[in-house]
Amino acid sequence: MKKKLGFWSIVLLAVNAIIGSGIFLSPGSVVTLAGTKTAWVYLTAALFAAVLAITFAAAAKYVTKSGAAYAYAKAAFGENVGFYVGITRFVAASIAWGVLATGVVKTVLSIFGLDSTDFWLVTYGFIGLMVVLLLIHLLGAKVFEFINNLSTIGKLFALVTTIVAGGYLLITTGQNHFADINDLKNASGQPLIAPMNTSVFVTATIAAFYAFTGFESVASGSEDMQEPQKNLPKAIPLAILIIAAIYIGIVLVAMTLDPKAIVETKEVVALVAIFDNVIIRNIVLYGALISMFGINVAASFLTPRVLEAMANEKQIPQWFAKRTSRDFPLRAFMITALIAIVIPMAFKYNMTSIIVLSSISRFVQYLVVPIGVICFFYGKNAEPILNNVSKNWLTDVGLPIISVGLTGFLLIKFDWVGQFTILDAAGKAHANWYAICAMLIGYLILPAILFMMTKKEKKMGDF
Repeated sequence: MKKKLGFWSIVLLAVNAIIGSGIFLSPGSVVTLAGTKTAWVYLTAALFAAVLAITFAAAAKYVTKSGAAYAYAKAAFGENVGFYVGITRFVAASIAWGVLATGVVKTVLSIFGLDSTDFWLVTYGFIGLMVVLLLIHLLGAKVFEFINNLSTIGKLFALVTTIVAGGYLLITTGQNHFADINDLKNASGQPLIAPMNTSVFVTATIAAFYAFTGFESVASGSEDMQEPQKNLPKAIPLAILIIAAIYIGIVLVAMTLDPKAIVETKEVVALVAIFDNVIIRNIVLYGALISMFGINVAASFLTPRVLEAMANEKQIPQWFAKRTSRDFPLRAFMITALIAIVIPMAFKYNMTSIIVLSSISRFVQYLVVPIGVICFFYGKNAEPILNNVSKNWLTDVGLPIISVGLTGFLLIKFDWVGQFTILDAAGKAHANWYAICAMLIGYLILPAILFMMTKKEKKMGDF
């Protein structure tokens, strides 16, 4: 009998899936928005992620097919809704990959003393990274496994070093600049920390939420877990709370040691800025780089397969499912890589903007899946689901309702105008038409084109 993952193995799997580049890249932007409320923002983001994670775990009880949100939406609402969730999930995953790739490229450029803000340098680096990732996949599973394991070691070592070294400095030096955060000013005397209001808190929470994304993919492996209907709803929230404790510890250390550095730094890996010691800086920097590169490898493996899975389900043209002689989905990879680079380019590789966009772009599935779980509970699903499921009103109805309410609230209060606005050299605001067009293509035009292509192939009998 095949050995299945037990409770603690599921917890560790979730920790590994969730801890990525977010905590290395986003602290400065979150602190800039939230000031002394940053720890509360991370806790709020963690609780939101935990509620959503339990909802996704509940969906996995009813549907064990691969595809996660796509499979759940298709089972609950039928092919059309499943199709749209699948495409938008693919776009969201591609954007997330774009964030990861941007982080790696900018970090490498800064290590070599090059300008990580130069648009064309980043673009050339992006293309080079995609070529390297393509070669890795062509080399086979052993190379992939090695890099994935190295990534896990690198990120944990970097995070533990940050907490231990920061704690040691706090104890030995007695530094405490936490109270100074909200009074920080730039060179021209302007406040660095935005005034707090509901919209700012929501935007900061969404930026912090990026550091917790990844939980939605854990439940997709439920077939290989012991009693997933019991273990997943407990293991994933526990993993998120463990991660939240690590994140909050890191943020509090950074804010207490040198809050101005974490806010003003031009370093891509923001945590580096709080340390003067070269050895510690390099441990954090290279640990983060190894982590981000490894997660890029994982993202470049998983994301194209979302498109491939939809082709195998005959919801998009099977052209996307065709593989090379070495069993590699090259066509799906190339389309995914194109989207992964176009979206960050549209935002001029601004890390804060694309991190927030990466979180927002996932919210389609965060609305549809909870409603789908409620449909499963009451037997209102469009396609067959598993029988003899252990139903629970709290996890299958109560928390999904809370998930929908929280998601709706965040979407309503989010600063949409600010997200799609850029400032010129004179400080005048203009619509970012590149970013607006990129979102229209990803969420309206691309789904429409693929839907029409699929209908045409079905009529021609190619499926």
